Amino acid sequence: MKTIYFLIISILFFACTSNSNKNSDSTPNVKAIDNVLQAFVDSGYIPGAVTMVVSKDKILHLGSVGVADYETKSPMEPDRLFWIASMTKPITAVALLMLQDEGRLSVEDPVSKYIPEFGSLKTPSGKDANLTITQIMNHTSGLREADAQTAANAKELADLIHSYVSGPTQFEPGSKWNYCQSGINTGARIVEVVSGLRFDKFLQEKIFDPLEMKNTTFYPTQLTESKRAAGYVKNNDTRNFDKAEVSSIFGKPENAPLGNGGLFSTAPDYARFAQMLLGNGVYKGKRYLSEDAMTYLSTVKTGDLDCGFLQEPQYGSRGANYGWGIGTCVLRTPHSGVAAMLSPSTFGHGGAWGTQAWIDPAKDVAYIMMIQRPNFNSDASNIRAEFQQKAFDELVR
Repeated sequence: MKTIYFLIISILFFACTSNSNKNSDSTPNVKAIDNVLQAFVDSGYIPGAVTMVVSKDKILHLGSVGVADYETKSPMEPDRLFWIASMTKPITAVALLMLQDEGRLSVEDPVSKYIPEFGSLKTPSGKDANLTITQIMNHTSGLREADAQTAANAKELADLIHSYVSGPTQFEPGSKWNYCQSGINTGARIVEVVSGLRFDKFLQEKIFDPLEMKNTTFYPTQLTESKRAAGYVKNNDTRNFDKAEVSSIFGKPENAPLGNGGLFSTAPDYARFAQMLLGNGVYKGKRYLSEDAMTYLSTVKTGDLDCGFLQEPQYGSRGANYGWGIGTCVLRTPHSGVAAMLSPSTFGHGGAWGTQAWIDPAKDVAYIMMIQRPNFNSDASNIRAEFQQKAFDELVR
């Protein structure tokens, strides 16, 4: 009996000491990452969050803090469903690159080859726009956005096209970078034209089902809706959180599957997608993208143009630090703050409500953060930098 007692005590002691030492062979101290996010919850910056860190073949950290819904007092859990908004864009890019791998299109092709309405599109100087798929996917096309009524009434991606080409481009294509939702939706429409499948069905068959992304969808069902993390916006008068609703153009079965920002997903689901990208297009032994296709995601395709959301002085005038690939933001040169722990050629995308994924192939790590607070978590925010830095210190350095 004494032998068994001392054996149990020894096991417990070893477990405690090994979990507290990140330099041991045990699982790293992920609680330290949770503590960073919990501090933002305690300070009233966010209601809750899910964070995840992965290598190409391993989960390094998965944590959740705070609440998913104040009204029901539901705790945040790792499998909560989030509106990932513009984190949809890299998935749209992968769909196009899959078709390129099959020889069915080239991202250097003119858009008009697949959508004839683009053949009449002009630039401000009256020249033919001759937009390429690359330009619409890297925000250098100058395309105008759809008017609000057209966007709200669109049942299919094809319904948006006339609005996009109803007037000249806003600038000479390729001359500047300007974030453009219409370009990505046009890319999604090209996927439909080339594949013969509705965009949501293509993603389901080619990406979500094979990668076992079982909770990723344009249209949450009643079952998945029950797992959704609610969105909250900070009330500047009361300093409390007021519930926020996703735009009516997203999430409803009667609406088009928008490639610019229509998806809902979980951290574990998106992590599988990230692991495929970390694996240079391979996940669990299956190749999804060729090595050549992967370069379009991780290589700057915008020349010397300043890109991204950190170009303003209040964000450090960091436009030169970033470029754009096909549907992805690409880090040219790391800088202090949010990019301090990242390698050159790290790529990824964020979402309007605070979601973010960075893919760092050089260090074989991806950082994923899920939050649902509108317009809170800009690329320069402390929460993203602190999460990534702590994860880097605990798991990568």
